[in-house]
Amino acid sequence: MEVQTKSMDLLVDEVKENVVNWRRHLHEHPELSFEEVNTSNFVYDVLKSFGTIELSRPTKTSVVGRIIGSRPGKVLAIRADMDALPIHEEVESEFSSVNPGVMHACGHDGHTAMLLGAASVFSQLKNEIQGEIRFLFQHGEELFPGGAEEMVAAGVMDGVDTVIGAHLWAPLEIGKIGIVYGAMMAAPDTFTITVKGKGGHAALPHQTVDSIAVASQVVTNLQHIVSRNTDPLDQLVLSVTKFIGGTTHNVIPGSVDIMGTVRSFDASLRESVPATMERVIKGITEAHGAGYEFGYEFGYRPVINDEQVTAVMEETVQELYGEEAVDRMKPNMGGEDFSAFQQKAAGAFIYIGAGNEEKEAVYPHHHAKFSIDEDALEKGVRIFAHAAVKLLNS
Repeated sequence: MEVQTKSMDLLVDEVKENVVNWRRHLHEHPELSFEEVNTSNFVYDVLKSFGTIELSRPTKTSVVGRIIGSRPGKVLAIRADMDALPIHEEVESEFSSVNPGVMHACGHDGHTAMLLGAASVFSQLKNEIQGEIRFLFQHGEELFPGGAEEMVAAGVMDGVDTVIGAHLWAPLEIGKIGIVYGAMMAAPDTFTITVKGKGGHAALPHQTVDSIAVASQVVTNLQHIVSRNTDPLDQLVLSVTKFIGGTTHNVIPGSVDIMGTVRSFDASLRESVPATMERVIKGITEAHGAGYEFGYEFGYRPVINDEQVTAVMEETVQELYGEEAVDRMKPNMGGEDFSAFQQKAAGAFIYIGAGNEEKEAVYPHHHAKFSIDEDALEKGVRIFAHAAVKLLNS
């Protein structure tokens, strides 16, 4: 692959204004997971306008673009997610969401725009490409079972040697690129519990089985699974995030509903958690004469970055922006279905710093006031472009 770095950088410079405009259009018109009809149509039309990209729709609301070079070689896939969140936006701008209760509060609009930018660059370098580049525009990242699994099942990763992706990251300041070797993001599992007691008058608690009192002990004792049943060197999070019971001040409810999440990296630890949880739940409810229902759903696999592909990504960042731009980050317990693509090919996922206090890009992901520094978009396009050349040549 004999792409001239200078000409590629000029193409990135030429497309960066379009990338910002694409991101703003997508931000203004967000769509929820598995409902990205207009979003995917927009992506399809933009890719079609480049003229040199083969297009397909592997699922109802996803898009794949392929650039097959003039000479045979490796196959590289680059992924971006497109879905928004059920959040009402509280940021006032010319491109604020026009869809009430729906917002791009995680940066997926920027991910899509960056990948469109990379596709634009390589659409003009098709004759210099040795091998193939696939641009995976994925639906439904925010909602399990996730769009990645569907796309993999539809064959988008068949024959792919390497896959890369990036996440705009507001906690990381603009100009920094987060690199993580090995385990990067955890497996996000979910659970539901119903504690079944016996309802009655709050003034006569002895005639009831107080589901709130029992459920409170369940919540407290579930925390012992991490603090007292798990090796301190293993990484495990168990968070109760929903507790619903009762309707008024003088009635003890008959049942309480609990929901939460478990995050882990180790496969054997992950498999053991449901049985440990149920032992705790069963013991507490039986001790107080209550019953229970317990449900557990395994979510996405953990994101585990390939060492060699990650090294190429880090080398790319150093060459473009210097060693000081690299932030060797620790793993975090967030989840990402990029892991589905990594089951089919060696892959690496990176963070692109998008936080900037001066531009009020300081709010966390999934916040109603979330925003990014749009200067990060150009960095994402440039990193994708240069890393792609390296990976196809490696």
